[in-house]
Amino acid sequence: MHIASVGVSKFCFLLSLAFCGLLLLLIPALQPQAPQVDLPHPRPQVRPAQSGPLHHNGVPAVTDAASGLNESSVGQGGSMEKEHNRNGTHTPERGMDPKMNQEKGTWTGGKGEGLPDFRSRDPLELKDIFIAVKTTRKYHRSRLELLIQTWVSQAKEQTYIFTDCEDKELRMRTGANIINTNCSAAHTRQALCCKMSVEYDKFIESQKKWFCHVDDDNYVILPSLLRLLSSYHHSQDVYLGRPSLDHPIEAAERIKSDGSVTVKFWFATGGAGFCISRGLALKMSPWASLGNFISTAEKIRLPDDCTIGYIIEALLEVALTHTHLFHSHLENLQKLPTNTALEQVTLSYGGFENRRNVVSIVGGFSLAEDPTRFKTVHCLLYQDTDWCPKLKPHHKN
Repeated sequence: MHIASVGVSKFCFLLSLAFCGLLLLLIPALQPQAPQVDLPHPRPQVRPAQSGPLHHNGVPAVTDAASGLNESSVGQGGSMEKEHNRNGTHTPERGMDPKMNQEKGTWTGGKGEGLPDFRSRDPLELKDIFIAVKTTRKYHRSRLELLIQTWVSQAKEQTYIFTDCEDKELRMRTGANIINTNCSAAHTRQALCCKMSVEYDKFIESQKKWFCHVDDDNYVILPSLLRLLSSYHHSQDVYLGRPSLDHPIEAAERIKSDGSVTVKFWFATGGAGFCISRGLALKMSPWASLGNFISTAEKIRLPDDCTIGYIIEALLEVALTHTHLFHSHLENLQKLPTNTALEQVTLSYGGFENRRNVVSIVGGFSLAEDPTRFKTVHCLLYQDTDWCPKLKPHHKN
C-alpha cells in the first residue's frame, strides 16, 4: 500500500513538470506581437523638378529664347578657348537623359532624380535674393554707373558690388553696397577666384535664400529672376545657369585623387550669370568657405565659374539645371526674339570690338543714345522712371 502511494506521487510530480514545460513553450506564442517599425532608409541625392513658372505682379510667363555664340571654354591645361555652338542650342551629353521644360526654358541632365512638382511654401521676395555683381576699378564709370542707374536702382538693398579698390565717392553718391575685396585688379584666374570666394562668404553671412552672381555687363530683369526662382525651393539642391559649351568640360581630378584621372562636369558661365539655392550653397562649404574656394580652384587649375561647377557637379553630384534665360556678351544677342527680350533673366551687350552685338529692342532711346540698350529695356520695364522719355499718348482720328 505504501509502495503504491509513492508511485502515484512520482507520477503526479512528473505530470506537473510536463505541464509546466508545456506552459513555458506556449507563453511566447500566446503573447501579442509587437508592431514592426520601418527603419529609415538613406535619402538619395535629388534635384528640383521642372515645374512651370509663377506669374509675379502680372508679368507674362517665361518662354524659351534662342541662343547664339558660346562663351569661353576650358581646354587642356586650363586655357580658355572660344567655341561656337552651330545650331544655337545646348545639347546634353549622350546618355544623360535630360528633362526639358519648355515653359521655363530649362533642362536638367546628369545625376539625381527629379523632385515632385511643387511651389515655394511661402512667396519669394526680392529681399530673399543675394545678387552679387563682379566688377573692377576700370569699369566703375563705364559699366557700373549704368547698372546703378538702371536695374540696381530697383534692388539696392539686395545687390552687392564686389570690386578690387575703394570708391567712397561712388558709394556716397549712389548708396550702393560696394565691397572692396582687396583682390588683384588683373583679369587672372587667381583674381577672379579671389572675388568669388568673397562673394560666397558674404552670401552665407547674409542668411538670404538665393545666391545669384552676374557680371558688370549684365542687365538683370528682376521680375523674371523672381519668377524663375519661385519655381524652386531654396532648401533643395538647385544650380541654375547657362553652359558656355554644348558638352561638359574635362579636368584632372586633384581633390579625390592625385590627378591621374579626369572628371567631366557642366558649369554655368559667369558671363551670363547663375543662381544657387542656400541649401546647396551650404553643402559647398568644405570646398568654398573661408578661402577654401581659392584652394579648390588652384588644385584643379580652373577659373571661378568652372570651379563652382566642379564643386557642385563633380564633388556634390548635383546636376546643373540648364536655362536659356541667361545671356552673355559672347552670344549673338541680335538673334534674341524681340517679343521675348523682357522675359529673360539676364541680358548683355558686346564689347568694344563688337558694339553692334546688342538686343534688337525699340524704345525711347536711339542706338547712339543707348548703345547697350539697357536704358531702353529699363524704361520699358519701369515706365515711371524720372529720366525715361515719356510715351506720347495715342490720339484716335
